[in-house]
Amino acid sequence: MKVAIYGQTYQETALDYVSEFLDELHKISAEASIEQEFYRMLSSNRAIKTYDIFTENEGLDASFDMFVSFGGDGTILRATTYVRDLGIPIVGVNTGRLGFLSTFKKEDVRKVLQEFIKGDYTIVERSLVTVSAVEPIPEFDKMNFALNEVTVSRKDTTSMITVETYLNGEYLTSYWADGLIISTPTGSTGYSLSCGGPVMVPTVKSLILTPIAPHNLNARPLVISDETEIRLKVSGREEHHLVSLDSRIASVENGKEITIKKADFTIKMIEYTSESFLKTLRNKLLWGEDKRN
Repeated sequence: MKVAIYGQTYQETALDYVSEFLDELHKISAEASIEQEFYRMLSSNRAIKTYDIFTENEGLDASFDMFVSFGGDGTILRATTYVRDLGIPIVGVNTGRLGFLSTFKKEDVRKVLQEFIKGDYTIVERSLVTVSAVEPIPEFDKMNFALNEVTVSRKDTTSMITVETYLNGEYLTSYWADGLIISTPTGSTGYSLSCGGPVMVPTVKSLILTPIAPHNLNARPLVISDETEIRLKVSGREEHHLVSLDSRIASVENGKEITIKKADFTIKMIEYTSESFLKTLRNKLLWGEDKRN
């Protein structure tokens, strides 16, 4: 069994759970490879043996059985930039806060391996979106995909921007707003949710267009087929606006058209029987906490 390990945990106590996981790996004689920077942090704070390392550009391949992310949802999003289209299943151990993606409790870290070996899980394929432009955006040249969302938003101003929006070449509307979110089903529990977008189960074949603080108050989130090609053009008082792919961000000149569509590969997420998506929704959104239920 081969396992890749990655993390961005900033709490020293969280490293204890990484040590527990490494101990569990040792018990089953599994091969392990640790992301280079995370390994440096671990070895400077804990006495651990020598492991293989990997980076964004080398050290990973399709032979790995599992990619384990220690941190919060942001760490999972960063993990996808390592896995890309290799098809390595990802699971997140939550040492962060909310945890819609990074769902496994850190206190149960040993069960990540135990339940995997027992087969108490399913693989859920999560769709992604890509961004392209006639003149490529340099910041997204090598990684132009997002698992959660693509967002266009204002920059260096308190004034709203206008986001001219086309679906499969047909004009939809011009959003007068602070920005527009194009979310995958995975991202429906992220930025889109906080702006009034719907929650969607990960396997739905859809995308969500969610305006950010729209001035045209009749603008509402719109659910569309994930086969739709979306074209956006931004105008406003400033010369530039921001385009973000999950946590990666670029400044783009107003008037430059960008095209957003579903990626031609998916990210595989490990969903354990004990930590299902519906259970996560109930726990994180406090569904059922009303005593009338």
